[in-house]
Amino acid sequence: MSAFKTLDDLPQDLSGQRALVRVDLNLPMKDGQATDLTRVTAVAPTILELADRGAKVLLLAHYGRPKGERHSTMSISMVQGDLERVLDREVMFIPEVAGPVAAQAIDILRPGDIGLMENVRFWPGEEANDADFAKSIAANGDFYVNDAFSAAHRAHASTEALAHLLPAYAGRAMEKELKALDAALGTPQPPVAAVVGGAKVSTKLAVLENLSRKVQHLVIGGGMANTFLAANGVHVGMSLCEHDLTDTARAIMDAADAAGCTIHLPYDVVVAKEFAANPPSMRVCNVHEVAADEMILDIGPLAVEALGDVLKTCATLVWNGPLGAFETPPFDEATVALAKTAAALTQAGALVSVAGGGDTVAALAHAGVAEDVTYISTAGGAFLEWMEGKELPGVAALSA
Repeated sequence: MSAFKTLDDLPQDLSGQRALVRVDLNLPMKDGQATDLTRVTAVAPTILELADRGAKVLLLAHYGRPKGERHSTMSISMVQGDLERVLDREVMFIPEVAGPVAAQAIDILRPGDIGLMENVRFWPGEEANDADFAKSIAANGDFYVNDAFSAAHRAHASTEALAHLLPAYAGRAMEKELKALDAALGTPQPPVAAVVGGAKVSTKLAVLENLSRKVQHLVIGGGMANTFLAANGVHVGMSLCEHDLTDTARAIMDAADAAGCTIHLPYDVVVAKEFAANPPSMRVCNVHEVAADEMILDIGPLAVEALGDVLKTCATLVWNGPLGAFETPPFDEATVALAKTAAALTQAGALVSVAGGGDTVAALAHAGVAEDVTYISTAGGAFLEWMEGKELPGVAALSA
């Protein structure tokens, strides 16, 4: 990973300096109230540190998909109250991101004050990564901080172009994320295991292809495992399976084999005739004993135990996606059991564990071990693209 500057590279005293800080405040809302403040708590340390060092902190963020037009229901002011509560500071809403109105508001701010600028996506120049639009925003700042890893896979004006126009730094959340990702796949301690779950192979093809070249153990779970089992000639009954991708699955297995990567598929599974909580037809069987009217909904206890033994031989773990249909009990058991093993190994200092993606975060929280793994990325698309081995524009711009 290329070197990037952090807040430690800025002068300690930032009195009166204008900091343009890209954050992710795209919060899930219900009845005008945010239902999850994780993204705010993630960026709070950067905002407070810059304010406490005397900077005028100007927050840039997007909210929803207004497609370059103003919509009152998508004003970033919707999250102002939540931001103030988490920061325990007053925040001034600025209804523009550039021009005389913005400049006038910024002049009113005192050193250490915080301003929340309007939804950057109200202007078409944001998603177009327009250079002139970026310049008009840059005119308001002395330096730029990106603390929005979850938006770093987008080459937008506020995530990419701005970093080339002003001295650019990674915020504390971004710094933490980049260090964790580097420890997991950039320069990891081998042997490395990757757990990749989820419903469809088609959504994670690039991830599987990239990981099979980089890790020593690739654990495939969820509905994806059924496609790989079918590629090996296993009859998967009524299970979710992309039969048209069995050739692709075989190619991934061949490539993994050539790269010295072991692919782990379940040899015992939990099946049922209907997908419901605790169905009476549920049973555990060998993968070769799945009946035509049954579907695989989780991996079995023997396979989980074997995977736990694999993790005990590894130094690094990357996890994305559950092993079974974990939202519906008891098809959460394999995910919970392996998550607990990974957490215990991490706590014992034997494993560096990095997990990411919405379902994964939910699964680890459900297993009660979210606090016990090394790092959890709340980024969805950016985390997946990083697992695919892609360069993220917002990250690349920081190390330019």
